[in-house]
Amino acid sequence: MPRPFDFDEKMLTSLVGGRSALDLPGLRLRSEDEAAAFVRAYGFDLDNEDQVEKLWYYHRRALVLLTEKLGFKADEIPEVFRDRRQLLDLRRLLLWASSSHPNERELQRWSCALLRVMHVFVHAENDLFSAFSEEIQKQILSPFQECLVTDGSTGVTSVKSARETGDSIELAGFEVKPFKTSSSTVIKLLAKPDAFAMSVFDKLGVRFVTRNLFDTFRVVRFLVEENLVSFPHVMADQSSNTLYPADLFVEMTQKMAAEGQHLTPEEMEAVFDRALEEKKDQVQFVRKENFFSGEDYRFIKFISRRLVRIPGGLVFFYPFEVQIMDRRAHEKILSGPSHHQAYKDRQRSAARRRLFPDLNDPA
Repeated sequence: MPRPFDFDEKMLTSLVGGRSALDLPGLRLRSEDEAAAFVRAYGFDLDNEDQVEKLWYYHRRALVLLTEKLGFKADEIPEVFRDRRQLLDLRRLLLWASSSHPNERELQRWSCALLRVMHVFVHAENDLFSAFSEEIQKQILSPFQECLVTDGSTGVTSVKSARETGDSIELAGFEVKPFKTSSSTVIKLLAKPDAFAMSVFDKLGVRFVTRNLFDTFRVVRFLVEENLVSFPHVMADQSSNTLYPADLFVEMTQKMAAEGQHLTPEEMEAVFDRALEEKKDQVQFVRKENFFSGEDYRFIKFISRRLVRIPGGLVFFYPFEVQIMDRRAHEKILSGPSHHQAYKDRQRSAARRRLFPDLNDPA
């Protein structure tokens, strides 16, 4: 029967209205056949036993994330969702997510929540990193690690140029960021409405902690001069600098050079601090919006990409994050509200509210 004016508002707002599928209040599927066709278009064939088992795997991962990572109690989740023997057919999730029957309100809410988590797991675990994590880590991290030198007598670690005329910079610390697990990626994607799997650029990264502000910018210069970072591959819209304005830093170093000043690190730090205080109403920091980082989180951060070559001929760009901060900034984040656990707690609360928009979650 013709349906000239029957449009699915939810589908349209997702496709051409700029709204994430994760934020749709429900689906509009009316039968098991429609649900099977929906799943097939999504990428899984319900007549293929291996693919069905993969979907059940994502179902299990979703339940574990809800209870172990997001803090929902197991008995909050209707038993039919927790027991495969009762649920029997994953198409029921899609049909309940499409229900408008008052008696199925809780089934509809939890179906939508489970499907949202399953959807993000599917994307998080079917990317290039999942397939080639060993080669990606080796090709991105090895060049950084090869430039590190640790003095056997003092234990001091430095970044040292392979060139005789190159720089050598003592560090207060160097860290390889543990790559994001799929669970942490899923929580991040749920927490940020504008994020999607392909935009998680910090699965892999390094952090340099310098002794002082001046050395942070020396490290930036070192990374480019030693070809550890190719600046044309930097994703400019992902960069942040909340540590010290780059233009003011250049202005002050040029002034010091012109005046022939020979300052101790402490004296130089004081000069930078005074200049920032004097011009605090004129300078601008570069801040990539992150609602979960505290105001005290001061650092230089950028996302670059490296061309990764996989044996067999596969070649692709893969992103990695570089963070640089001085010791003073690093000490603040270890004790302040930007501490990693506080950051994760804020992210976790946002993910809970994304799954259940009607949730009254004071956390």
